[in-house]
Amino acid sequence: MYSPAFYAACTAGGIASCGLTHMAVTPLDLVKCNMQSEVTQVKETAPIDPAKYKSISSGFGVLLKEQGARGFFRGWVPTLLGYSAQGACKFGFYEFFKKTYSDMAGPENAVKYKTLIYLAGSASAEVIADIALCPFEAVKVRVQTQPGFARGLSDGLPKFIKAEGAAGLYKGIVPLWGRQIPYTMMKFASFETIVELIYKHAVPVPKAECSKSSQLGISFAGGYIAGVFCAIVSHPADNLVSFLNNAKGATVGDAVKKIGMLGLFTRGLPLRIVMIGTLTGAQWGIYDAFKVMVGLPTTGGAPPVAPVEEAAKAIA
Repeated sequence: MYSPAFYAACTAGGIASCGLTHMAVTPLDLVKCNMQSEVTQVKETAPIDPAKYKSISSGFGVLLKEQGARGFFRGWVPTLLGYSAQGACKFGFYEFFKKTYSDMAGPENAVKYKTLIYLAGSASAEVIADIALCPFEAVKVRVQTQPGFARGLSDGLPKFIKAEGAAGLYKGIVPLWGRQIPYTMMKFASFETIVELIYKHAVPVPKAECSKSSQLGISFAGGYIAGVFCAIVSHPADNLVSFLNNAKGATVGDAVKKIGMLGLFTRGLPLRIVMIGTLTGAQWGIYDAFKVMVGLPTTGGAPPVAPVEEAAKAIA
């Protein structure tokens, strides 16, 4: 099953699951970024009125009043392209590293230490995925939180590079790793564990006897629960990423001083829990639906039912 065609299918599924879902929740992300960034104008004239984004409802109201319905999707192009690239690397390399580390551990240890393998595989994949995402994320945050900076990626990217140089696109890479690596480790390890527990304790029949629609429903449920944990563990770094990408020349120390330690953990958290829970559930649902479509088993819960030869033929 672990052929080039298999990894290509997982990569394509990752593109669909991450790119489309992140683009769909652009309005939520836009409000969240503005809630986080209203205090980040350390060395620039603040383009955001601090009184406007005190809550989720007021944030949506401000956007609708000032920019109309189209304003809810400002920054959708860098979001789509950036998270498509990230998803390709995240899911494709996760499957690769999971297999590689399992082979290194050997059959017995691969089962005994499966959670550690999930954690190591997902962390390794995310390091690569964030290198692909970081330039798009930098432009996205600037477009979303500084009205008038640019319309989108086509004019925002050259403007960003002109102002801060190409290296400026990666100034947020360390906080991005700080946000995304714990997020992805939680996303994959908790999902695999939750799905296994659902099949073991909540479903009266083995996975092999469940319909494909039931399996996909379990994938969504497991993904949503995993997403709640993901949002909590990665939220402080998410605030740092928004801060650094929005305030020219700012440092992590500036962020801690301005936002405060409590603010790093709580600012915008309820909205992010809703957003990431829904996002992660949808991502696993789409990813596993794509795998089913090309003849592969859904993720987690049980070994593949079909012979590996049949799965390989289905995606060849």
